[in-house]
Amino acid sequence: MSFTADCLLLFGATGDLAQRMLLPSLCALDADDLVAPDLRIVGTARQPLDDEGYRAFAREALEKFLPEDRQPAIEGFLQRLYYQPLDANETGHFADLAAKVGPTEQGLSIFLSTAPSLFGPTIAGLVASGLAGENVRIGLEKPLGTDLGTSRLINDAVSAAFPEDRIFRIDHYLGKETVQNLLALRFANLLFEPLWNAAHIDHVQITVGETVGLEGRVGFYDGAGALRDMVQNHMLQLLALVAMEPPSNFNATAVRDEKVKVLRSLRVVGRDEAVTGQYRAGAIGGKAVPGYDEELGKDSDTETFVAIKAHVDNWRWQGVPFYLRTGKRLYKRVTEIVVQFRPVPHSIFAGRGARSQPNKLIIGIQPEENVSLSLMAKVPGLDRGGLRLREVPLDIAMDDAFAGPKNRIAYERLLLDLIEGDQTLFVRRDEVEAQWEWIDAIRESWGEHGITPKSYTAGSWGPSAAIALAERDGVTWHE
Repeated sequence: MSFTADCLLLFGATGDLAQRMLLPSLCALDADDLVAPDLRIVGTARQPLDDEGYRAFAREALEKFLPEDRQPAIEGFLQRLYYQPLDANETGHFADLAAKVGPTEQGLSIFLSTAPSLFGPTIAGLVASGLAGENVRIGLEKPLGTDLGTSRLINDAVSAAFPEDRIFRIDHYLGKETVQNLLALRFANLLFEPLWNAAHIDHVQITVGETVGLEGRVGFYDGAGALRDMVQNHMLQLLALVAMEPPSNFNATAVRDEKVKVLRSLRVVGRDEAVTGQYRAGAIGGKAVPGYDEELGKDSDTETFVAIKAHVDNWRWQGVPFYLRTGKRLYKRVTEIVVQFRPVPHSIFAGRGARSQPNKLIIGIQPEENVSLSLMAKVPGLDRGGLRLREVPLDIAMDDAFAGPKNRIAYERLLLDLIEGDQTLFVRRDEVEAQWEWIDAIRESWGEHGITPKSYTAGSWGPSAAIALAERDGVTWHE
């Protein structure tokens, strides 16, 4: 059912995500008149605040996290905000929440960010209070379980109250501009799609590097680790977008149909095709930082780094490895996709002493959004010392190429799509389950073979074994 909601209900409205991302995103949308004037935003959490108390809380968060040029919009935006305290384990509290939200006939969108253990009580409370009717859709923020079994329990609980076409599972990477540009690059340019296959691509690298450590996520992260925190969702979604077949249309069903085909084609990872690591004390940007166990305050075998050699077993990608790498306390913060093309079949310049390098496409996602294609060009000169070739990058910086439109953060787009009901950039249940099946098999293999994290120094690119994972195939990580 297509409708634009006139009320947005935010669970976890006093949490870190709300302060850093949700409230600034909604204020930015309001400033640009992208949401209806009558949209009401109701926040709920355990904190005992009233409407004015929450508006004061929101003002402080916006003054801290909203870009300065948007801050004049704060006062007007605050008038949209309302608040109702809630303990999800107290069924009676949901009646008060429903009274604050009001009638849902004109459409209600719910953003649910909660601990996995509270999904069941929360859904039950929404149903009992009438907040799960046919004009209500729900957005689910991760984590959606810790494995396939717990993920199914959560999805079953949600699906008992909401049909799939009203469930919006959030992966904020899919809201990033350059991630969406990956689809435009592939399917709006004849230049790339004919070459986007095993005949012309040697390998693909996907790196998500972080310089931060636990950053206040101690309780969650030590129970999750890098594989479940980053690979299961963000990195597998990036892989699926790189590897998917052309969808028939740019709509939710067609795009997600093709992504799930890729995820179901992932080969089980072999014992020697994955490396795990955990950072030790080192330096980031010239500043000393502690090791993971020191930050945690106890010994732990949780991995803070993972490198995987993955394979997509289908016609297009047979024999092309996908190297995935993610970790905390790495050398620099970067998210990028590197598509390494094969060398030309015959170099006509070899007899002149010139060496040709294969083309490389680099798609930068963060911190800078850009696309760079390396081409071979002749070095200017009379060539009396021999003809020379050199790689020349063709760089497209999104900020320069599109100087007019505002650079929007991912949650602006995702919240607007949730309000308006567009599921294209959200994850379907069968995608989530295919991702978990692959991840669970990796974790099971680690347990069977007694694989534990290797140490690496904070400020490096991870364990030396991760370098060897690629180099034994003649591949060097792009750094």
